[in-house]
Amino acid sequence: MSPVTAEELNLLIEQTYKVEKEFNELKASYAHLQDTVEKVVEFLPNPIWILNEDGTIFLQNSHAKDVAQLLERLEAQKSDYEVKYNSRSYLIKSSSYKDKVMLSATDITEQKRKENLATMGQMAAHLSHEIRNPIGSISLLSSSLKKKVLPDNIPIVEEIQKSVYRIDRIIKATLMFSKGVDTNKSSFNWSTLKEAIDMSIEYYAYSKEISFKFPQEDFVLEADKDLLEMLFSNFMVNAIDAIELDDEESGLIEIDYVSSEKYHKFFITDSGVAIEDEKALFEAFKSTKIKGNGLGLVLSRQIAQAHGGYVSLMNSKKKGFEIVISK
Repeated sequence: MSPVTAEELNLLIEQTYKVEKEFNELKASYAHLQDTVEKVVEFLPNPIWILNEDGTIFLQNSHAKDVAQLLERLEAQKSDYEVKYNSRSYLIKSSSYKDKVMLSATDITEQKRKENLATMGQMAAHLSHEIRNPIGSISLLSSSLKKKVLPDNIPIVEEIQKSVYRIDRIIKATLMFSKGVDTNKSSFNWSTLKEAIDMSIEYYAYSKEISFKFPQEDFVLEADKDLLEMLFSNFMVNAIDAIELDDEESGLIEIDYVSSEKYHKFFITDSGVAIEDEKALFEAFKSTKIKGNGLGLVLSRQIAQAHGGYVSLMNSKKKGFEIVISK
C-alpha cells in the first residue's frame, strides 16, 4: 500500500471540512425549519397535536398542553366529531402524512350555546303565543270577578291578577327576545314613567316592608316609554326578590339620577342579598335567581343599547346597577 502523499492528505482534509460545513449548514437549515414549524404550530389558535405512529407526541403547542387530558379522549383515525371536556365542546379534526398524524381541537362552545339559544328562543316564542290568549281571558275574567265577589274575597282575586301580570311580563320579555328590540321614541316626563313603575310594583307580590326612593326632580326623556317601563320594572323586580331573600324584615330600593350633557344616568341599589354569579347576569335563559327566567337583564341591556346607552354592574361599595340612556 503506497503512502498517502501530502497533496492527497490536504485534499482529504479539504473534503472533510467541506462535508462538515455542508453538514452544519444542513443541520442549521433543519433546525431553522423545525423552529419555523414549531412557531407555526404555536401560532395556531387551537390545541394542536402531531403524533408519531405509536401515538406518542412528536410536537404540540401550548394550547394543547393546557388541555392535555383531552388528548386521551381523541381517536387519531377519526375526524369531524365533537368531544366534551371540562364543560367545553370541541370539534376534532385529524389528518395524516406518512407516519405522522395531526389532531386539532376547535372550541365550539359559544357556537353551540348560540344554536341552543336560538332553538330555545323559537320554542319559547311559540309557547308564549299559545299562552297569551288564555292569559288574556283570565285577566278579563278576573277584572269582572273582582266587581262581583264579596269584599272578603277581593284579596284572592287580586292575587290571581298579580300572578297573571307576572306571566304577562314573562310572555312580553320572551316575545321581545325572539323578535329583537325596536324603539318608538317620544318625549315624556320622568314622573309619567315613575307612575308606570309604581303600578308595576303594586302588581308584583312581595311579603316584606320595602321602601322605595325615586328621583324627586322631574325631567324630560326622549325615549320609548314602554321599553323603559320594562327596563326599570325588571330592575325593581330583581331588587324586590333580593330583599325577599334577605334575613332582614324590611328593605330599601333606591334610584339615584345624574344628568350629563349627553346622557341620563340612573343608579339602582337595594339592601337585599348580593349577586352570587356575576358572570351569568347578562346570559339569556341563565338566571341567578330561583324564580327567574334569565331574560330580564338581557333585555334591559338591549333596551339601554337601543337608546344609545348601556347597563353595567356598579363596582363601588354600594352594589347595584348603572343605567345610561342617551338624551
